[in-house]
Amino acid sequence: MDESVARELFAAARVAALGTVTRDGLPHVVPVVFALTGGVIASAVDGKPKSTRELRRLANVRASGRASVLVDEYDEDWTRLWWVRADGPADVVDATSPVGAAGIEALCRKYPQYGDAPPAGPVVVVRPHRWVSWIAREPDGGRAG
Repeated sequence: MDESVARELFAAARVAALGTVTRDGLPHVVPVVFALTGGVIASAVDGKPKSTRELRRLANVRASGRASVLVDEYDEDWTRLWWVRADGPADVVDATSPVGAAGIEALCRKYPQYGDAPPAGPVVVVRPHRWVSWIAREPDGGRAG
């Protein structure tokens, strides 16, 4: 899949899986909402119920400085399947920092649910250095390779 198409599909997706690694080297994957803005992927800790505000994903990013974000489209018609993954350095930033505030603003534009209660953060920021993608059928009708 062409990288520009991959980024477009990625940006339009409504939910992603954020992949991190624990200090013990174990994978940790959680569903997140996100926004692609200014070349970075932002996902914030919001007010939805959680057992703690000290989330494992935050500790993992702080410890490793890396993350992957995966979006996909499933359809019973398997010729319509695709996925896009962005890998790169990651940070946990305060929602009031310039990059954190830009991320919160982008999240509020993308998700109307945040209209009355913007996420307070912190914000996980991933700076993709690699985009990997796959599509079952290219838009011109050909098969993906």
